[in-house]
Amino acid sequence: MNDPYSTSWHRDKTLFTPGPLTTSLSVKQAMLHDAGSWHYEFHKVVNSIRDRLLAIAGVEREKDGYEVVLLQGSGTYGVEATLASAVPETGKVLVLSNGAYGERIIAMLRLMKVDFDVIRTAEDVPPDPSAVENTLRQNPDLTHVIMVHCETTTGIMNPIHEVGRIVREQGRQFIVDAMSSFGALPISFQDGCIDYLISSPNKCLEGVPGFTYVILRRALLEANRGHQRSLSMDLLHQMEYFEQKGQFRYTPPTHTLLAFHQALLEFEEEGGLPGREKRYRHNHAVLMEEMTRLGFRAHLDPSIQSPIITSFHFPDDPAFEFKKFYMLLSDQGMIIYPGKLTDTECFRIGNIGRIFEHDIRQLALAIERALKIMGVTLT
Repeated sequence: MNDPYSTSWHRDKTLFTPGPLTTSLSVKQAMLHDAGSWHYEFHKVVNSIRDRLLAIAGVEREKDGYEVVLLQGSGTYGVEATLASAVPETGKVLVLSNGAYGERIIAMLRLMKVDFDVIRTAEDVPPDPSAVENTLRQNPDLTHVIMVHCETTTGIMNPIHEVGRIVREQGRQFIVDAMSSFGALPISFQDGCIDYLISSPNKCLEGVPGFTYVILRRALLEANRGHQRSLSMDLLHQMEYFEQKGQFRYTPPTHTLLAFHQALLEFEEEGGLPGREKRYRHNHAVLMEEMTRLGFRAHLDPSIQSPIITSFHFPDDPAFEFKKFYMLLSDQGMIIYPGKLTDTECFRIGNIGRIFEHDIRQLALAIERALKIMGVTLT
């Protein structure tokens, strides 16, 4: 049987995606070790991860009152756990949605039977902070506001700092889904008045999937004691269990955590957030140079485009078929992402992970070859 993931393959395909993504060899090698989840050596790794995440966030436990909670599962689990742990029965959430991940938050709230309102904007339009302010002024029953920082439906950047200041001024709590931005784009917890921030190891910090983490204001979580909606997604009791016993309440993804610890060491070696951001922005600049040369058109205006992932319109040529295009790139060892826009045919290319300028230019050559095989002409 021909197994595409067999160890006989000497090189993985390069992932131009928003995560899971291409990781370094040393991050992969870190998963070759078994670890006892109750053993003190593994506890040291978990504590080191938690400390390093707070350092990346630029906040401190004692001075600023923030804590970080790790939780098994994908980033979506982290978002749902935050809503289930932070919003009381009498709470009401304002969701700012301009993409698939904002809509996923709405689906969570519906299933949890949490009251909510929505401010929707088009997938290429950031939320208007003044609209948020007006809505909060007119609806005193709203207790929380949640928004996505980098909405990977398109790659758009949303104004979390401007919105966060308004939320704090209006006396509400602010939740940020920073899944695809934390670790690569500047986020100020103080300027943005962020109460809860959720992210994932398999994004800009270049780990692998298996858990999620929430950086939160401890006092707010403690104030909601007794109102948690889930046993396994209870952030408060998991936070306290870390403090009392130094470990997860339930079986952790040990290999994933070992890999993430190595990824954090490599993040620091690259120069932390400034170094990571510099590489990703350069990747994006090279991508735009090459795609423009080939005749592709980006979906977003550059002023709101993140360097994380970029959406490109399908060519007008009827010979273009995305599935065939995707497979031709895969055959050349490169994986891109299908589009996720509601009304526009696009595909997406990510700039994050362990990729560099050379990889971007190789992708452009592969795209050029694929178009030639398909007989597609761009104008």
